[in-house]
Amino acid sequence: MSPFNRRRFLGTSLGGLSVAALGGSPRSGVAMALEFDEAEKQRDSLDSLFLTWRRDPTTTTVIQWVGESRPDAGLSIQYAPLDGQVLQMAPVITKPFPGTDLKVHRCELTGLTPGSEYKFQVGSSPREFRFRTMPATATNEFRFVTGGDAGIGAPAKTSNALAAKQDPNFVVMAGDLAYDNGRSPETFLTFLRNHHESMVDSQGRLIPLVSTLGNHEVNGGYNQPRSAAGSYLSVFDALFEETTYGVLDFGDYLSLVLLDTGHLTKVAGEQTSWLETTLAEREDHPHVLVLYHVPAYPSYRDPEATGEDQRTHWCPLFERYRVNTVLEHHDHTFKRSHPLTDGMVDEKNGVLYLGDGSWGKLRSPKSPEERPYLAKTSEMYHITVHEIQGNRRFHAALDAEGRIADLATTVGKRSST
Repeated sequence: MSPFNRRRFLGTSLGGLSVAALGGSPRSGVAMALEFDEAEKQRDSLDSLFLTWRRDPTTTTVIQWVGESRPDAGLSIQYAPLDGQVLQMAPVITKPFPGTDLKVHRCELTGLTPGSEYKFQVGSSPREFRFRTMPATATNEFRFVTGGDAGIGAPAKTSNALAAKQDPNFVVMAGDLAYDNGRSPETFLTFLRNHHESMVDSQGRLIPLVSTLGNHEVNGGYNQPRSAAGSYLSVFDALFEETTYGVLDFGDYLSLVLLDTGHLTKVAGEQTSWLETTLAEREDHPHVLVLYHVPAYPSYRDPEATGEDQRTHWCPLFERYRVNTVLEHHDHTFKRSHPLTDGMVDEKNGVLYLGDGSWGKLRSPKSPEERPYLAKTSEMYHITVHEIQGNRRFHAALDAEGRIADLATTVGKRSST
């Protein structure tokens, strides 16, 4: 395997922000305010189509979009390997998109070949889409992008385009995706349309979206019932069917642990017990990353009022089970902490906390002098590109211009095979 090349990485990041399109030329920006009237029904019904997962991404994918209720029963997805001709069929199910007359259309493809490319069409639509499955083992380097606090404005669209430019295998948004506040399905649908428009890689493949929720997905923000996050859960309940926390395992080499920082599920109690069991079961997985919304180590908010539950209940588990990379958001800044154990700098065994959610929102952070647990902060829109090469991980923060603003490295718990 070739060594990580900072020059190559930088060159990739500095390229123009061109966006590939499927089925035609790139579409113009989606209107900020949507009206659910007759004109809405005439829109391209697939303009919110995106991919996500609920099971192993090496052999499955979930195809979803929001559109009008189709009178024709038995709608299906036709799919085949990119270089194959034999089409297979998979049924599409529908469910309500809350607060509207629209429906969520969902199809899960299973039994796929790891590390392979596929093409698919929806029903009788002539449009052809492409995607790739994750590799069966981490024998080759791969990359993914993370962030949070997006919204639907121009900065978020710029970050979308920058993320797609990195040709990632997938994107993870850890809370505050659309800022619909659990009350505006129009806003959430605009977010999905923006994602569909931008999140296509240089080979024309759709880039899957994984997420966990934040306070701006929820009507009331915190300590609310599932019904308070209607738009979000209408499309992400494939993974969060029973709880609003979960784990996505990529074969046996990567696990993304996705947590709920008190929005629909309390930090303490059942979720913490589940977290301990989940981390213990994956102690031998080389790459275990934890993602959630509200930071344990905030870069803007007062730590006496933010993150105490996470520091009390979760951080000791990260330290015990050697989870050395945790991704936090919510504060709308760039931050990198020192490696921390019990809040103190521990260069040898500490946990690195990266954040703090400025995909499309921005605040001025506190300085490392003001917060000694912080190693670096900046007021900038940014995304984080993670590249895994065997047992090594590289975490590059890219600013809105695509420049590498910060680069950190961590290692897995054992060598990948």
